[in-house]
Amino acid sequence: MPDVCYSHRGTFSMRPVFAQLETTARRKPQVASLQIALCVIALVGAIATLRAQTNQTLRVVPLVKDDHVLVSFELTGGLTDEVRDAIRSGLKTTFTYAVELRLDVPAWVDRTIATASVATSVTYDNLTRTHEVVRMLDGRVEQALSTQDEGKVREWMTNLTRFPLFSTSLLEPNRDYYIRVSATARPSNGSVFWPFGSGPSAQSKFTFIR
Repeated sequence: MPDVCYSHRGTFSMRPVFAQLETTARRKPQVASLQIALCVIALVGAIATLRAQTNQTLRVVPLVKDDHVLVSFELTGGLTDEVRDAIRSGLKTTFTYAVELRLDVPAWVDRTIATASVATSVTYDNLTRTHEVVRMLDGRVEQALSTQDEGKVREWMTNLTRFPLFSTSLLEPNRDYYIRVSATARPSNGSVFWPFGSGPSAQSKFTFIR
């Protein structure tokens, strides 16, 4: 039951209630407009994120040779303007590729056989205009490069060619497998370049025949 206000003279007064109703009525359109504006901003942000995602594509190619599974991949559009600016500022920049070897199990959950992490970092020296590039496999330094050629830097950061990541001793003959690669890019301070937190991912199947 709503509160009722009486004056000292004993007359019934509804003015405070009317005033409250009028104030509420005026606020409702403002709140609705604010909600609509927030929804529009969220929608625009989602569209921008989707466009950013479609700008980067990842292609994966597995190859079984001798006793190893050789993995190649290429990240197109990964070296964005933001990434280039960060590199030129001298900020250490790292592209990390999480690689998974999975067994394809029809009508069941696929099984992860092995994993590997390939990380390529670059640090730019503004005085010598030289890029120091280091590629690491599971935390161990595998390759290093010192260059002034930005094309070489892009190649190292976004490409991997026939890297022996897994041993065929893990595989069963005449079974279907696939390699899945997921990419992320971060500077050393931990912030994320790509607006959706992580970059693109891709996978490619192969059959192990022995």
